[in-house]
Amino acid sequence: MSDTLKVSLVQLELVWGNVEGNLNKISNLLLPLKNQTDLIVLPEMFSSGFMMEDKNLISPKAKMTLDWMKNQAEELNAVLLGSIIEEENGDYFNRLYCVDGGKIICSYDKRHLFRMGEEHHHFANGNDRIVFNLGKWRICPLVCYDLRFPVWSRNMNDYDILLYVANWPEARRDIWNTLLKARAIENQSFVVGVNRIGIDGLGLSYAGDSTLFNAKGRLVGKCSDHTEEIVTLQLNLDELNEFRRKFPVHLDADSFQIG
Repeated sequence: MSDTLKVSLVQLELVWGNVEGNLNKISNLLLPLKNQTDLIVLPEMFSSGFMMEDKNLISPKAKMTLDWMKNQAEELNAVLLGSIIEEENGDYFNRLYCVDGGKIICSYDKRHLFRMGEEHHHFANGNDRIVFNLGKWRICPLVCYDLRFPVWSRNMNDYDILLYVANWPEARRDIWNTLLKARAIENQSFVVGVNRIGIDGLGLSYAGDSTLFNAKGRLVGKCSDHTEEIVTLQLNLDELNEFRRKFPVHLDADSFQIG
């Protein structure tokens, strides 16, 4: 893979609790991306919506959803990324998968569970922050509420793209947009945020605001508000590294450990 990377932000209206319906719908929407992009990013819990009470009804379909991701990645000749509900040894996880060519590149269990929505009563949290390689690019994938925690998101000179998948309600959209921009500036990286639209089964409204910022906090591109849309944007690694060389903020960063 070259110094350029094409990233596709897939902003969706999700059908509440209908895994098969969502997967069929997304399959059709992704068809034009075949051989046209490198990385396809889906929202948090893209197969079901942000469900908690009925997680036990969704989790048995995790293998089917993961197999669908593998098939789509192979068919489209692109890496596919998004989170689903999965059960493991009696615990439920909001688990992000990244799949390439029919294989799992990595998985990440959401670290910060949304207390105000009682997510911590329904899901177990993960403890491992990960970074995966996509050609020359280093990518750190996180999930929704993780965005509010800059220490967990901190660039330790180990990634070039910080990526969030989310179901982030419209009522807090200003916070979403502000924090995405802040994470880009403070970490000198591209930041991708992919969110859903529509109204979920709990009556919460989502505006989308799926967005990509560069390391200077400048908008590279975004999806239209309240619109089901796929936007593909091209990133340049040489430009990012040149900016880091000219303005090496990381040399003055504080050292720390996460407990």
